[in-house]
Amino acid sequence: MCATGKPVKETSFRTRSRGLWRLAASFCGVALLALLPICARSSFLSSRVARQASSLKEDSVGVHASNPAQESVAAAVWRDSLGDGFPDSARLESAIDRENFSHWFTFLAEDQYYAPMAAASTEIQDCAGLVRFAYRNALISHSPAWRERAGLPYDPGFGDVASYHYPFGPLREKLFRSRPGPLAPEDQKQGAFVEFADSSTLLRYNTYLVSRDLRAAQPGDLLFFHQAVQHESFHTMIFVGRSRFQSQDADWIVYHTGEVNGHRGEIREVRAETLLQHPDPHWRPVLNNPNFMGVYRWEILR
Repeated sequence: MCATGKPVKETSFRTRSRGLWRLAASFCGVALLALLPICARSSFLSSRVARQASSLKEDSVGVHASNPAQESVAAAVWRDSLGDGFPDSARLESAIDRENFSHWFTFLAEDQYYAPMAAASTEIQDCAGLVRFAYRNALISHSPAWRERAGLPYDPGFGDVASYHYPFGPLREKLFRSRPGPLAPEDQKQGAFVEFADSSTLLRYNTYLVSRDLRAAQPGDLLFFHQAVQHESFHTMIFVGRSRFQSQDADWIVYHTGEVNGHRGEIREVRAETLLQHPDPHWRPVLNNPNFMGVYRWEILR
């Protein structure tokens, strides 16, 4: 490179000095032209490395690096066309997204009965814990690395929800609404959405009533019961439909018992037909049971 500075003072050798100056200037010009391809290549490589580095994402259960494409979804203006408190951008509007969500939701819930994940044991302590776990993990990106770490008994071959991936969607990590009312711009910052939700909160603000007839249930729907005599009065079960672990041609329901007589409960799976014949009529999902609140569906599927 050629440094710039004050002009060279002319001496009695003016002609020679001017000739040397022109020669030096020509040399610098040639040198700069020679450097241009190198600089251009260096700039290209630097930008390429930067693009590659920015494209890398940490892929682990529940933890992901920033995703600019999905960050733009989270920054979108919220609209609540149904007035139920959920942004339209959080709803799964395409049929394939709703199908993939329901597949993953029911598969992961049922999988906790047959092959429970070690990482899920601390979260799943009751019926709502099982529902939250399956819901959240149905919305993530199920990469090959995630599937291997999750220890799934087999790869179910489902596609992912394409609209957004947890935790980069409009609601970020706080997926569950915690209070009534239509959507407001300040809701996300003022506690209207939370990471934790009990059965009562899931019932009141995150799902909507489909029917009190079990025959209307679709895979991924929730059955809610209210047992006023119990300490935790609201309970929920997941309607699986046809099992991906059972060969029997029947509809199945999976749920967590919650604490039983002071002892930690467990996950159970039962045929819908068996639940209809439950020895305690308070747990039968039938129209004449006032404790059965009905079949509910997720607001994001409305």
